[in-house]
Amino acid sequence: MKSIAVFFAFVALIAGAWYVTLDNGRDAGETALPEGALAAVTLPSSFSEQEEIGARAYEASCAVCHGTNASGKVGVAPPLVHKIYEPSHHGDMAFVLAAQNGVRAHHWKFGNMPPVEGLTRAEVLNIVAYVRALQRENGIH
Repeated sequence: MKSIAVFFAFVALIAGAWYVTLDNGRDAGETALPEGALAAVTLPSSFSEQEEIGARAYEASCAVCHGTNASGKVGVAPPLVHKIYEPSHHGDMAFVLAAQNGVRAHHWKFGNMPPVEGLTRAEVLNIVAYVRALQRENGIH
């Protein structure tokens, strides 16, 4: 019985090491769930120039709450790569208004979102382009 337990412990150790190795050096097309993230996000193979600019603005202004690649953060903010934020439910202007005015909590239990200071409308639209690219890659149209 002890040898069976040792065998399964060894298998679990090897499987864990294999999983960690997959998450290192993540490339386009790979899906991973970062620690504390609420959604696994598959990255597109490439981004347009606007989407790349939006990605940089997102990382600077949004990732602290909404997580890397819009995957959300447990106990902080929801993932933006989620069916709730599909274009037919939350259009691009919803993102612009959310950044400008903040949002009263209504889909999630994270509390209200405050306005995001210092972002121009153009910067928010670049961020939206980036988020939409992530959404499309993850089957949200």
